[in-house]
Amino acid sequence: MNRAVRLGSLRSLAFLNRGTKSTASLEQSLLKTSRQYSTSKNPINVGPGFYNFRGDFKVMMMNIQTQMSLILLPNGKYLVVDTIELTKDTKKEIDELTDGGRIIESVIGTHSFHTTHFEAFHKSYPDADYYGTPRHLKNIKKIDWKGDLSDPSTRRKWNPDVEIRITEGSEFINPYPSNRLSSAWVFHKPSKTIHINDTVMYAEDPGFLFRMIGVKKQKMTIHPSIHGYGLKDHPEAPFEFRDFVNKAIIDWDFDNMVMAHVDNKLGGAKELLKETVEEYEPVFKRLHTIKKMIQ
Repeated sequence: MNRAVRLGSLRSLAFLNRGTKSTASLEQSLLKTSRQYSTSKNPINVGPGFYNFRGDFKVMMMNIQTQMSLILLPNGKYLVVDTIELTKDTKKEIDELTDGGRIIESVIGTHSFHTTHFEAFHKSYPDADYYGTPRHLKNIKKIDWKGDLSDPSTRRKWNPDVEIRITEGSEFINPYPSNRLSSAWVFHKPSKTIHINDTVMYAEDPGFLFRMIGVKKQKMTIHPSIHGYGLKDHPEAPFEFRDFVNKAIIDWDFDNMVMAHVDNKLGGAKELLKETVEEYEPVFKRLHTIKKMIQ
């Protein structure tokens, strides 16, 4: 087990037994240390009880990455959020965290078009309860799905430590094939972390090819499908999406965002997301005007 995971295991114990002065002191010490190693390799120990795994996803010679997260629940079991390719090393790390998968309680798919690795993950960990988007349930028949995230009762299953919301202003149940804007946002309170796929992207230090297509250093970007089929047809859709993001900023006390593409934003995520929404205000207004004209 790598150093980040060993630190994470100690932090998990502290998380499950939080409340004492000694635990609080241990948490501060471990948080400072884990930051130094958090991006070295899988898994990234983002915060108390939250582990993020990065996977390869290549588009036009660029590895834009994809992700999976493991969240330690108060009952000592894990919620797996999305799936990636189970390489030998990745599976080893998951098995060490979850006692060979025996303490994986549930697996959820948050994005309609992030489906590739669910069957393989289910084959390795068949005893967990699986939940997905309506498209997961429709297209992946080999998994006995327990429910879908369009159902509010499903989204409430892991409250209060884990809150799940569906993006507004975008079609979630039957999305157009090019709609990458719609997804479920998963907020983990103890680690102050949001897990999202595609809706928002971030690049810490983009390489040459990324810069060629307009990706900027240490900037968040809303998925470009917002300009096409990402939003619903009615004129208020851009503002519904904007208001959804702003409500998350107000309601959720988060500091980190883990994102499928390209990098994670660890620390300062709330401030940067707020800045991004403000920068996109002219875009929201322009899209509103266009949709109103063609209605």
